[in-house]
Amino acid sequence: QVQLVESGGGLVQAGGSLRLSCAASGRTLTRNAMGWFRQTPGKERELVAGIGWSDIATSYADSVKGRFTVSRDSAKSTMYLQMNSLKPEDTAVYYCAARSSWNDNVSYAAGQYSYWGRGTQVTVSS
Repeated sequence: QVQLVESGGGLVQAGGSLRLSCAASGRTLTRNAMGWFRQTPGKERELVAGIGWSDIATSYADSVKGRFTVSRDSAKSTMYLQMNSLKPEDTAVYYCAARSSWNDNVSYAAGQYSYWGRGTQVTVSS
């Protein structure tokens, strides 16, 4: 089994920054993509940023391009989301997700991800 644990959420003023981390443990995954999703009440979970195994291929939601950066450590055990110039509309629960091994493409569909963290709350005040 694979466990994903997010950390780094919190309350920040508009224009501020936060860095989310997602630590993976348990069964080792290989050549898989990972992503950060977010969800607000009454809305579907949406992909914010994703990264392929090579770390070269990244994808971002249009709403966060130029403000958020996704990355992984060299061991592929931790994924990060650097969030700058935060806006109140970025307020949501942020989830870390991982596709199963040998699924290297970042997908915008939540159903394509096999493993999920429990989420971390990000609140941006105006």
